[in-house]
Amino acid sequence: MNQGEYPNWLELPRELTSTILNRLGVMEILENAQKVCRSWRRICKDPLTWRKIDMRNVGHMGGSSHVLEKLCRHVVDCSQGGLVEIEIWQFATYDLLHYIADSSSKLRSLKLAMCYQIESEGLTEVIMKLPLLEVLEFSYCSLSGARLEHIVQDSCFNLKLGENCDDVALAIAETMPGLTRLQLFGNRLTNLGLNAILDKCPNLEYLDLRQCINVNLVGDLEKRCSERIKVLKRPNYNDSVHDYSYGVSDDDEMSVDGLYYDNLSAASDDSDFEV
Repeated sequence: MNQGEYPNWLELPRELTSTILNRLGVMEILENAQKVCRSWRRICKDPLTWRKIDMRNVGHMGGSSHVLEKLCRHVVDCSQGGLVEIEIWQFATYDLLHYIADSSSKLRSLKLAMCYQIESEGLTEVIMKLPLLEVLEFSYCSLSGARLEHIVQDSCFNLKLGENCDDVALAIAETMPGLTRLQLFGNRLTNLGLNAILDKCPNLEYLDLRQCINVNLVGDLEKRCSERIKVLKRPNYNDSVHDYSYGVSDDDEMSVDGLYYDNLSAASDDSDFEV
């Protein structure tokens, strides 16, 4: 290629073009990529393009929740039943989740953030429709350890939760023995809950305890974590949170009864898990 010349992106092999386009967000594909040419439009219409749907930051486009839900249903339809992963911020409703579950029997990962309408009672019905689900993640949703009891019991787990700060930790310990990665960011668990997780999750390799202010990582507990966990992020308040996905800054004030306690995730064996 001579200096000053530019590559013709339309001449790229279809497989390479598809790989590139799959890195774009939903709006970039719908509003831009599929309008470039017929070839790109065919790729954008391919169900394989929609096996993973990322709707994390579409709210800034200015659409109402109703418009965003309609858009989400459209791209779920584009997957033609092949949807494997979906992440939604802010606008998820029970109707939308049921639509996704009814249309996507192959779904393995469902992640919701700041979807305050979603609570455990209605969510249980959705989960029961997804037999292949491996990762179920909630961040800033209206769920706590006590509400987790409904989901776990209705999902055929034998679990009884007490009224204390370790409800979520005990739920993890009792239901997820194959867990390999766990993030408990700003959670209220104590040393009791952490020990239960270490006892029941022998494959755990990654553990994020940042801003878990009730954990005192000393003595035998520190030794267990250091010997067992390959990547350990300690419960220090001043640790950087730049890699946390949900908009928390290093200067944000944490409290025991703060919003982070309501962050809940659940997953099956050998899956990532975040709270």
